[in-house]
Amino acid sequence: MGRGFRDYDESDVRVRPGKGSRPRSKDRPSHADAEFGMVVSKDRGRWGVVLDSGTEVTCMRARELKRVSVEVGDRVGVVGDTSGQKDTLARIVKREDRTSVLRRTADDTDPYERIIVANAELMLIVVAAADPPPRTGFVERALVAAFDGGVTPVVCMTKSDIADPAEFQREIEDLDVRVFEVGIEEPIDELVSAISGHVSALIGHSGVGKSTLVNRIVPEANRLTGEVSGVGKGRHTSTQSVALPLARGGWVIDTPGIRSFGLAHISPDQIIDVFPELAEAAERCPRGCTHLGPPADPECAWDEIPADSPLGRRVQAVRRLLEALHSNNEWELKQLDEER
Repeated sequence: MGRGFRDYDESDVRVRPGKGSRPRSKDRPSHADAEFGMVVSKDRGRWGVVLDSGTEVTCMRARELKRVSVEVGDRVGVVGDTSGQKDTLARIVKREDRTSVLRRTADDTDPYERIIVANAELMLIVVAAADPPPRTGFVERALVAAFDGGVTPVVCMTKSDIADPAEFQREIEDLDVRVFEVGIEEPIDELVSAISGHVSALIGHSGVGKSTLVNRIVPEANRLTGEVSGVGKGRHTSTQSVALPLARGGWVIDTPGIRSFGLAHISPDQIIDVFPELAEAAERCPRGCTHLGPPADPECAWDEIPADSPLGRRVQAVRRLLEALHSNNEWELKQLDEER
């Protein structure tokens, strides 16, 4: 599922040496004494790293890594002053290969991929049942990004005490995605059990109750929360991604409110491959089939699957993902700008 994660990145670019008189060595230091840990914060050229020993240190990125992106969730090697004492600064000298990458583009026409979180195992997609109403397009796009990035998506429904999310929940479950209702009056023990021992990234629009949910999962987090002054007019209450430790092991990474989820970097085949039974059926489709169904694809093999069967309902759910991938999100961005 998803792409391989030893793709070429900025560090693979060869740079012509300068014309200075000082000779340059081709051999980088091995840094065999480096201590390893996880990046838990990133802000203006400084990274917070919790070492495997439990010590949190503030780091800069070593000069030799200036073309290597270092994001929250990355496993890195650190040298220098690793005491963690006030006003000390260590250096990040290594970044381990990533097991997963959550990416997005600013919109569907932007070729530049932005990494949201590295090495997440779960993506917690936070959506409100009401005030603001659930944005199915955003959820579908987030699901596409999770499937592509090799991350297991989980949907968290807030404010389910205001509106019944049953219909929306059924559509998501057709994709074999777990849905948790996490309204203020509802216990979250089951959700906490599901994410304990794992690295989870929380994403969602501002105003859906994401920071409130973080504070319930990690009470000592004290994440800022904002009131919703109108439909969809939530204030941005998280400005930087930060990883917070869970009481029973694992991490939850709170990300800034995301206004859009561009998918310029993802192809339909990457989504279809996530569902082997549909990928097998798609092999019988005519060349160039988009699998969106009639009238666009009157001979799509997926139409042979009974619509009222579990697999047939999954066909419809996956087609909604493909439609989200094909559509441009300009309308969503316009709506969000108007609401603000």
